[in-house]
Amino acid sequence: MVPRHLPRPLRLGAPPLAAGALLLAALSPPAGADRPAIALGTGGAVASVDRDATQAGLRVLRRGGNAVDAAVATAAALGVTEPYSAGIGGGGYMVLWDAKRKKAVTIDGRETAPHSLGPAGFVDPATGKPHPFAELVTSGLSVGVPGTPALWDAATKRYGRNTLAQNLGPAAHLAAKGFKIDKTFRDQTAQNQERFARFSSTRKLFLPRDGKPAILGQTLRNPDLADTYRLLGREGVDALYRGDLGRDVVRTVRKPPVVSGSVLKGGMSTADLRRYAVRDRGAVRSTFRGLDVLGMPPSSSGGIAVAEALNIVEAQGAASEDPVQGLHRYLEASRLAFADRSRWVGDDRFVSVPRGRLISPAFAKGRACLITPGASLSSPQTAGDPANPGCGVAAPKGGAADREGPSTTHLVASDRWGNVVSYTLTIEQTGGSGIVVPGRGFLLNNEMTDFDAAPPTGLTADTDPNLPAPGKRPRSSMSPTIVLKDGKPWIAVGSPGGATIITTVLQTLLNRIDGGMSLPDAVAAPRLSQRNAATTEAEPAFLASPQRAALEALGHRFVLAPPTFSPDPEIGAVAALERSTGGAWQAVAEPARRGGGSAGVVTPRAPKR
Repeated sequence: MVPRHLPRPLRLGAPPLAAGALLLAALSPPAGADRPAIALGTGGAVASVDRDATQAGLRVLRRGGNAVDAAVATAAALGVTEPYSAGIGGGGYMVLWDAKRKKAVTIDGRETAPHSLGPAGFVDPATGKPHPFAELVTSGLSVGVPGTPALWDAATKRYGRNTLAQNLGPAAHLAAKGFKIDKTFRDQTAQNQERFARFSSTRKLFLPRDGKPAILGQTLRNPDLADTYRLLGREGVDALYRGDLGRDVVRTVRKPPVVSGSVLKGGMSTADLRRYAVRDRGAVRSTFRGLDVLGMPPSSSGGIAVAEALNIVEAQGAASEDPVQGLHRYLEASRLAFADRSRWVGDDRFVSVPRGRLISPAFAKGRACLITPGASLSSPQTAGDPANPGCGVAAPKGGAADREGPSTTHLVASDRWGNVVSYTLTIEQTGGSGIVVPGRGFLLNNEMTDFDAAPPTGLTADTDPNLPAPGKRPRSSMSPTIVLKDGKPWIAVGSPGGATIITTVLQTLLNRIDGGMSLPDAVAAPRLSQRNAATTEAEPAFLASPQRAALEALGHRFVLAPPTFSPDPEIGAVAALERSTGGAWQAVAEPARRGGGSAGVVTPRAPKR
């Protein structure tokens, strides 16, 4: 969202590029271009898409909370100001560097399928075919068991210094007093006006002018959400998973408050809520150019896909001095990684995921051998066989690209003790299912549409890792990532954007590590996203660049990226941190995408000139 009363950001110039480190350098922002919101300092840092949310996290840090507390506070505030992207009704993934134990942990708060949803749960019995996607999105059938409150609770209790009530306090206050509607919020409301008008509770909250969106600059208050946050702080998350709040959620899923007509109903039960639990375990760990890369394990595909793509780039040798060849390598590595993730990755409690083999150097070498400097690969590429990582060896069955909503939000946080958090959370589509829980002030997710309604081309019910099943988590592309240098956190990064999350994180890391860009320039650079498709989505600035023609001569084909968070074509919305010399942190948010972001530190430090 547009930063509210954002102080003028520090302007940090990019360091000179080292010889042989020109990857993507040609896509650096031009002189005088907008730069990301940047903050440099000590005592802790926070970056997100919204100033109110970033300030909530900083407030918690200043009062003695750690990075985990700040992340929860920031996320809860995003549930107020970014309600179409995240909130109590959704789920997400947190990657945490625990400084005291010197180890990475991950918390999987992804939504789970109700026990009423089996492999054929999206099939219309009258036709024998899956329900149309548009019908599934705006329905009770698409709603998964929310995981976000359980993640906040687990993270706070296991790794925080505060109580949950303390971490939710700033967001409760923000919801009660309200926030001013900016262009991004107004545009997203207008995009969803028809859907929101179908439900009495959603219409009341988000279409307050007789079924029309609130006007730009108007204050939007959400006292119901303020009360819900206070309830969770007072009674704990059992209020949702075992109490009246949960019963309201189940009632809404099973009988959506439709104004007219009908929508598909869900079968979630209070037993589904009682069974929900987060998964707390280690990170996907790989190396790139001597750095340790820490990502999210399944049910997310992000950690594996980012790691594999980086391995494929590294298998092709040192960073190319030719920026066109650098981009070519990036696009081809992403194309192949997406082919493999679609075939092999799903919820690893339900399917066998060859995680170690997929991120092995041997497998990457076998995939990289398909890439040649003079021509692009075609799509869709067939998945490789991790059990037989030879050059060009294909899996028995391949996997095509799948559908995933473009919404979601991301934040990063660090503290004075050395803890670092990279956290991505979502309700899936912009506006989720479109259904607000009456009297509770939050939207429910439509996360079940991340499952395959039926096996995609090239897969069967036996080989598709992402069909629905009771209690199963749908595959995600969320890619919260932390990079270690010399065993200590160096970069934390992530993004919203559905399946483009993987390419956004990958491109940002390559910009910074192989391209030698500063982190602000790595974030601001024009983006392109290849996901094993015949064409590569690209932002307007890339399409106007000379690199486009050079890559098209190699066989790449580009199309304008679709609008996501606003009517403008754009890919992702990064929030990132980087540890500088002397222990200071640089926090970086977007300059313009999604209306611009917000970055802040506890104790600012002036940049060196």
